[in-house]
Amino acid sequence: MEFRILGPVETRVDGEQRLLNGAKPRTVLVEFLLAHGRVVSDERLTDLLWAEAAPATASAQIYTYASRLRKLFEPSLQITRYPHGYSMKLGDAWCDHLEFSRLSSAGLDAVKQARWRTATDLLSRALSLWRGPVLVDVTDHMAATERPRLEEARLRVLEGRVAADLMLGRHHDLVAELTWLVAEQPLRERLRAQLMTALYRCDRQADAIATYQEGRHVLADGYGVDPGPVLSATYQAILTGNLRLPASETDSDGRTGDCRRSQAAAGCVRASRAPRLATRPRSDYGRRSAP
Repeated sequence: MEFRILGPVETRVDGEQRLLNGAKPRTVLVEFLLAHGRVVSDERLTDLLWAEAAPATASAQIYTYASRLRKLFEPSLQITRYPHGYSMKLGDAWCDHLEFSRLSSAGLDAVKQARWRTATDLLSRALSLWRGPVLVDVTDHMAATERPRLEEARLRVLEGRVAADLMLGRHHDLVAELTWLVAEQPLRERLRAQLMTALYRCDRQADAIATYQEGRHVLADGYGVDPGPVLSATYQAILTGNLRLPASETDSDGRTGDCRRSQAAAGCVRASRAPRLATRPRSDYGRRSAP
């Protein structure tokens, strides 16, 4: 049995899609999956399903939704009723969100350990699980509540994958992807710093500086703030030429790299694979074949 929530909600039993009609039943299922076996309270479910307009029959309706899930998916999963909520255990079932969390954790650990090839492989696999915008077929309140957290997790993984790719000398391949990502996420300073790094290492110093200036204006005009430490440090490193280090160093995977390695170059100063679309260099959801 498979559950896919990183995109439109999909459920499959023995390879065949099992339809779950209605935004409210899908909301209950997704919340159970996001809870990873923890108890979800009746109050939480009521809020996600109806926000501030819960009917008097809310508890009975939640019971009905849980019963529907049992009928569709037991015995492969187990839904247990507690005095004030429900929990769902997946058993042997597979969930894309759980797999994303597992691969992301391992991949980001590899970034911290400077195992760049391992990192880009794991994080690329994590991002490939995203099939498009998340939580588009649940209740509006659940989408507003949960989508920012899920999107933030995806962007962190994307930034980690880009950092690893930069450390592997793949700056030429990254410029188009990062240009589109920065246009989509103009306030995401680490992505902007990574684009500046890729441009600089492609001998496009003027474009890198222009990218910084654009970001500075966006932050100042929209929010009245200055660039943060990562963006500022990358800008200073470009001005002083400190992004370039000797090539052909050996990385922690035991292979010889062809890149100039520095933490600033990867946008990791202390102070990203998407499905290919014909009109975009790479989308921000992350399907790119692993290197």
